[in-house]
Formats: sequence, structure tokens, C-alpha cells
Amino acid sequence: MSINLNKLTNFKSQQKLYAKAVRDNASAEEQEKAFEDMMNAFSTDATDYIDKTVNEKVTAISANQADNITDEERKFFNALANGDLSHKESEEVVFPETTIDKIFEDMIKEHQFLALIGLQNTGLRLKFLKSDAKGQAAWGKITEDIKGQLTATFTDEDATQSKLTAFVAVPNDVLEYGAPWIKTFVTTQIQEAFAAALESAFLVGDGNNKPVGLNRQVQKGVSVSGGVYPEKASAGKLTLADNKTAIKELAGVVKALSVKENGQPFAARGKIVLAVQPGASIDLEAANTMQNVNGQYVYTLPYGITTVESEYVPENKLIAFVPERYDAYTAGDVVIKQFDQTLALEDGTLWTAKRFVYGKAQDDNAAKVYDLTLTAATTTGAEK
Repeated sequence: MSINLNKLTNFKSQQKLYAKAVRDNASAEEQEKAFEDMMNAFSTDATDYIDKTVNEKVTAISANQADNITDEERKFFNALANGDLSHKESEEVVFPETTIDKIFEDMIKEHQFLALIGLQNTGLRLKFLKSDAKGQAAWGKITEDIKGQLTATFTDEDATQSKLTAFVAVPNDVLEYGAPWIKTFVTTQIQEAFAAALESAFLVGDGNNKPVGLNRQVQKGVSVSGGVYPEKASAGKLTLADNKTAIKELAGVVKALSVKENGQPFAARGKIVLAVQPGASIDLEAANTMQNVNGQYVYTLPYGITTVESEYVPENKLIAFVPERYDAYTAGDVVIKQFDQTLALEDGTLWTAKRFVYGKAQDDNAAKVYDLTLTAATTTGAEK
């Protein structure tokens, strides 16, 4: 049992408006309003979707058979529907572990950027053991003096995690359809709310009570003002004018990411992802598509580069990064409680779902930001 998000037309429209607010660096209040409108649209669309789907299937299948739901989950969501989770005392109740796993798995499956960035689901506390090692090996008898030397620096540090809160509106109509549909409605809403917040933060987050995005400076000694990390300066221009130009320009991207901030070389080839706005990937494809001797058009990017579209990439920008050199984690349980402040729903209940998140590049050379200056030649077709 799942919700086809492509059928939620109002939600999709509001999702684009929220992405535009993030790209345009709108005020915090405007971004919050856009996010709220997006999730309100989800609530309305999803309720209509479930109502229609249930009416279509009610004569053919029972709700108990419609989804793979555990006994613990059934008990939890029935209690949620009946108001038996002690929220009147402002207690936070932990989601069943199987539900948390499902939210995380579906979020990765449905959102390519989060899969490529290597988002990991961790335990209650997040701690890093980082090492930077280099060494050499030498031939010789094992009885001889040790000829291989290894130098390593280990640091043990707690990660500063940001609390991510999603508001979950559960209309009374949904509560009538039983635990499987309640689970689907609640978890999908949390999944989409978290996914939007995570993707935008991992790409362009300023670090102020949120992850430090790929487009932010993180070098040693960087000046952080009010918790905000400064944006990276452009590493150059990419025109992708034609196939030969694209090969040369992308070679420069690979070389730029093939060295760490401390000067140590890093094998970036085959590991680089280019994050671009939807539509810009078509320009990349046009510049790297050629017609073979059989008359077939063949598209491939050089150097093992991968592309990913995201509405949160700033206008006319391209963010090149090495996923394994960006730490992206969600940590702790997903806890939910009834929202008992001034905002209330007339025909439903508002809940808050919380999780802790960490995101930051390992050093300043894990990502580069480029100006994407596309020329007319890009849109007229690639070289043959």
C-alpha cells in the first residue's frame, strides 16, 4: 500500500514553489510559509487519494490485507487514531523501529539525490572517528628493519546535530480507514517533509541550526558568523558548448576535486556527481551525445561522472561533489507528539515528528560550485 505522489497535483505545485523560495534565498519566514503550504497541500491531496483508492478497493480487498504491517505497527497507529498515546501530557512517543526503517528506505528510493549523497541512518548518538593516513610499503625480508612507515591522525569528535521537525496533519477522515492506511498517510507525509528539508539543507544549508550544505565554505579557519557558513565562490564557468568543450571543462572539474584541502591527492575519477537544476541535465546530455556509425544516438559522460537533478540547486549553478567526502546522517528515533500550541485543526489533528540530522563536507575540496553558462550551441545538438 503506497501513495502515488505524482497523483497529488496540488502538492507537486506547492513543492516547486517551496524549491523556488529556497533557490531565491527567500527570508526564513517566506520559506517556512512555502513549506507549510506544501505540506498542507499534501494533506488535502493525500486524503482525497486515499478516499478514492479505498472506495475503489473496498469490495475487493480488506484493509488488513492491503499492506505488510506488523502487530506493533498496527497497535501503534490504532492508538494514534484513538488518541491513546498520552499526548495530552506532552509525552513524545517513539515510532516502531520497522516504521522508521520504512520511512528511511522509501525516502532514499524516491529521492535520487539522497541516495547519491549516501545518507545513512544511525543510532541514538552520532560520533565520528576520523583518520587521515598515508604510508608506504617496501620489499625486503621480514627480519630487516621496518621499511614501511605509516602516519595517521585520528580525531574522535561528537557531531553537532540539528533537530528536524515535521508537522503531520492527520484529517479525521483518514482515521476511519484503519491502521494500514493511517500508517501510509503518516509515514508518507513525514517522508516527503523530511526529504525536502534534507535535500535543500545538504545542498545549500547555511549551517545555522541545519546541516552545512555543499555550496558552503568549510575550510579550516573559516569565518562563521551567527552560525552561518559563507557560500563558496565560483570555481569557474562551464559552457558545455559542444562535445569537445564539455570533455575539456569536465576534466577540469575532475582535477579540481582530485586533491584534498590539505594537499593530499584523492582519486575522484568515477566518483563525482554533478547536481543541476531540472532541465540543465538535458544540456549536459546534449553536449555529450553523439551519433554512432549505426545511426544511434549514444550518451555518456566522461570520467565516470554522474548527474542528479534537484530543484534546490541555485539558478545557473552546478554543484560538483564527491559523495563519499560528505557526511550525511540521520540519527535517533523518530518521535511524534500532538501539537498542543495555538495552531489547531478543525477537522483533524496536528502532530510533530522529530529527528536529528547531521551534514557537512569533510573538507572544502569535497565540493565545488560552478557558474553554468550555457550557449546556444548546447541546445542545437552535439557534434556527430
